[in-house]
Amino acid sequence: MGMQHAVILEIQQWIDDNLERPLRIEDVATRAGYSKWHLQRLFQQVIQIPLGIYIREKKLESAAHELLATEQSIMAISTKYGYDSQQTFTRTFTRKYQMPPGVWRRQHQSLGKWA
Repeated sequence: MGMQHAVILEIQQWIDDNLERPLRIEDVATRAGYSKWHLQRLFQQVIQIPLGIYIREKKLESAAHELLATEQSIMAISTKYGYDSQQTFTRTFTRKYQMPPGVWRRQHQSLGKWA
């Protein structure tokens, strides 16, 4: 495994550990010591998904987990993961899970499982 590969895996872990923070690609690139463009290209090569999509998907997965694991409001969860409004969060969540977060929470809590 090359040094760049190791850096990307380290950055991936750092992202996963910091999902509740604002994660702008520019800031992640600065942390990695690469330009924004170079980091995005390397991340795509190593992880096989664009960096911005990776961050968004991980934030949504964490939010989905919190919908089931906590009693926090949808608004609180959406704010925690950096969404400007509950509407934006609901639209993005619905695109991924084919239902709004409130419906998803009720259905999965009644089934007693996390999708």
